Amino acid sequence: MARTTDARSAATAHEEAVQRAADRLIETGAAGVQFRVTRGDHSFVVTSGAAELGTDRPVPENGRFRISCITKPFVSVVVLQLVAEGKIELDRTVESYLPGLLPYGEKITIRNLLQHTSGLYNYADSFQKPGDRFLRDRYKHYEPEDLVAIAAAKPLEFEPGTEFAYCNTNYFIIGLLIRKVTGRSHREEIRERVLEPAGLNETVLPGDDPEIPEPHAHGYMQIDGRAEDVTLMNPSEAGCAGEIISTTADLDRFFVALFSGKLLGEAEFKEMTTPLPGEMIRDLPMGIGYGLGLMKLQNDKDLDLWGHGAGIPGYATFAATTPDLDIRVQLSITLDKDFTKEAEQAVIRGVNTAVCF
Repeated sequence: MARTTDARSAATAHEEAVQRAADRLIETGAAGVQFRVTRGDHSFVVTSGAAELGTDRPVPENGRFRISCITKPFVSVVVLQLVAEGKIELDRTVESYLPGLLPYGEKITIRNLLQHTSGLYNYADSFQKPGDRFLRDRYKHYEPEDLVAIAAAKPLEFEPGTEFAYCNTNYFIIGLLIRKVTGRSHREEIRERVLEPAGLNETVLPGDDPEIPEPHAHGYMQIDGRAEDVTLMNPSEAGCAGEIISTTADLDRFFVALFSGKLLGEAEFKEMTTPLPGEMIRDLPMGIGYGLGLMKLQNDKDLDLWGHGAGIPGYATFAATTPDLDIRVQLSITLDKDFTKEAEQAVIRGVNTAVCF
């Protein structure tokens, strides 16, 4: 009986600590926060803040949000399934699959794209900083080829394979590759190969649809000194690199399916989770290694922790798991103010509270 009471007390203390971490994120400028945490057979959700500024409506525990760059592990799973089927080879070049797409496509392999060692210019760096530009272009459609062309017009930033630099251009090219070898869009392939087998019924690939299905919290951006609601946007600017909308529950299901062997064979999963050396990784919060669409994550207890972080106007997201699935966390933040270094550190502290308590 005493051990059961002690376990309940520990679980309660853990939830209270994560609640404090969520509240701290509100203090540093978030509009709303949702943590979903699993340790062993105990799972819980805590929320903080409001679903919409100016209301007292709480953040929905099952709310949808833009997962942004956590789209990349979904895309990587599709590519690695195609590798298992003999349709893609990781060490073949972009030029061999997509001739003429890049002026230096013979230097860049599919592996380079997936692990961000291509040296490609990040097309997003050519856009004006968020603000008035977002309000002007929030419903604009972007063709993947046009965004890749922005990068192709620039010289390589380093010799492929020699450095790591996180770059969304890489995954737009992967989207074109998937279409080339399958004859179908990355959206169709992700739905059939990932969402359906993993039972991700709350996850959508919106294409040009600017809406987020209900229920959801609203995201904001500071523009001219005011909090502008940026919930609605055409996500084609993020596309294959970051368009997916999901929930913390579905992100948890995705990582469970991935790490339990439901989505990839042993050889392909090993490829996905073989990280680049830590000394190559820079400008990647918590990142101490990068595999193929997955980050190896630093944490206070040196747990073997894998996942991904993400950000898109109005939303920041994080998801991680230990390989044995014993410790898992998903975090959704709807933004109010700019995402500062203080907010970043509050996220890191919150994640560590969730997984290392």
